[in-house]
Amino acid sequence: MIIGRVNPAKRLEDQGITDLGNVYYNLIEPALVQAAIERGEGTLGKGGAFYCSTGKHTGRSPKDKFVVRTPEVEDTIWWENNAPMAPEAFDLLHADMLAHMKGRDYFVEDLYAGADPEHRLDVRVITEMAWHGLFARHLLRRPAAEELASFEAEFTIINCPTFKADPARHGCRTETVVALNFAKKLILVGNTAYAGEIKKSVFTLLNYILPGKGVMAMHCSANHAIGNTDDTAIFFGLSGTGKTTLSADSSRTLIGDDEHGWSEKGTFNFEGGCYAKTINLSAEAEPEIYATTSKFATVVENMVFDKDTLDLDFADTSLTENTRCAYPLDYISNASETSLGGHPKNVIMLTCDAYGVLPPIARLTPAQAMYHFLSGFTSKTPGTEVGVVEPIPTFSTCFGAPFMPRRPEVYGKLLQEKINANGATCWLVNTGWTGGAYGVGKRMPIKATRALLTAALDGSLNNAEFRKDPNFGFDVPVAVHDVDSTLLDPRATWADPAAYDAQAEKLVKMFAENFAQYVPFIDDDVKAAAIG
Repeated sequence: MIIGRVNPAKRLEDQGITDLGNVYYNLIEPALVQAAIERGEGTLGKGGAFYCSTGKHTGRSPKDKFVVRTPEVEDTIWWENNAPMAPEAFDLLHADMLAHMKGRDYFVEDLYAGADPEHRLDVRVITEMAWHGLFARHLLRRPAAEELASFEAEFTIINCPTFKADPARHGCRTETVVALNFAKKLILVGNTAYAGEIKKSVFTLLNYILPGKGVMAMHCSANHAIGNTDDTAIFFGLSGTGKTTLSADSSRTLIGDDEHGWSEKGTFNFEGGCYAKTINLSAEAEPEIYATTSKFATVVENMVFDKDTLDLDFADTSLTENTRCAYPLDYISNASETSLGGHPKNVIMLTCDAYGVLPPIARLTPAQAMYHFLSGFTSKTPGTEVGVVEPIPTFSTCFGAPFMPRRPEVYGKLLQEKINANGATCWLVNTGWTGGAYGVGKRMPIKATRALLTAALDGSLNNAEFRKDPNFGFDVPVAVHDVDSTLLDPRATWADPAAYDAQAEKLVKMFAENFAQYVPFIDDDVKAAAIG
């Protein structure tokens, strides 16, 4: 049975997906919540939020992600970073998944990614769980009801958590698989209920498609001054570095919290919602994000709650450190109605330094910005990937290596060109540890980070006195209003300065060793900005 609105020429049967049970097309949020409850997929929580568990997989499975190696993409994929899958193996995987789907009910959402109509990507998401359809509606962008009659998806995602891959037959690593086929414009997700795989699969698509059109695809949040889109700021960073928290500033308009494009016209959000971490979330520190956890249809993932009162326990990590909530962008009161901004005036790179070496903020030249962008130094925080239980220092190029199908220099060069063309000021902000490494020091005070960002965004920080960092060569402010000056000198926060020096020397060496892989592909100015 077919239920809902759909282009009559673009039903699942037209894609070769046949003999299913009921197919629910483009249900809206109340219907999806109702279906998810009736199917026993989760619990109706306070305010009509939907509480659910993702089971075994409470984070992404990057080692189980594959790109199909076809002639169309052979010369443009960064194969050292993207595991290849043979076309024949993908075809078997596709056929076996379609066979597994027969007789089962499915939910179809026709959505798009990209607030700029010129660069948007139309996507069909097919899920066997109603709440995955709800998640997709939150995180992608929703066409108007009248648009559905003529909607034609360019790419299709099939998400089938009950399907288990066969590594020997399907050319994958385990029973869990995420396979992208650019030639067939198809993504297959199996044996994982973690909804973030849907979101990041679309991001990976855009990271491949948009640079070919001269558009920079960015793993960043973005906001702009109220009433002034020319004062736009972007915040690069991996999960757990503060993209969502720091861009949710009541004094500025939120464009989006995670994925954006930078075109010849300016900044645009890829998404229609936010996917915020909820671990230790509080009404005092982050009132608006906290409030979304009790709003209708917000998806609350893997949070422990009281079965009688339905109160959420924001501190309980017994299921995972990676507790999250997904909600539409308009649940944040200062969110942009258009999800568009101007060319970034400030480019902020967020890093979570578990070594406790980097200062809380540093000003970068354009060449230094490209160096740190290509380096992508941060720490993977607990829960964001399977097996990560404590901060792990890592270099994730472009602050998003798992989602980068092209070589890093493609993104780095695009970013440097746009920074130079538009005169953006670049900053490196450490939201990680101070006073010592992880286990000894403490997390950077968010109050200080916010004060430093405020000074950077209002322009006053440019008038401060700066010193040259002896390890990395960037400019570090000596004194900033409302910030403890000791915090600005990380060496001074350590009980043993000699121990800091040894740690800094170790980190500089790690930077140099990591960056060696990019030296053959970069310009002389960036080589000159390299350290070590």
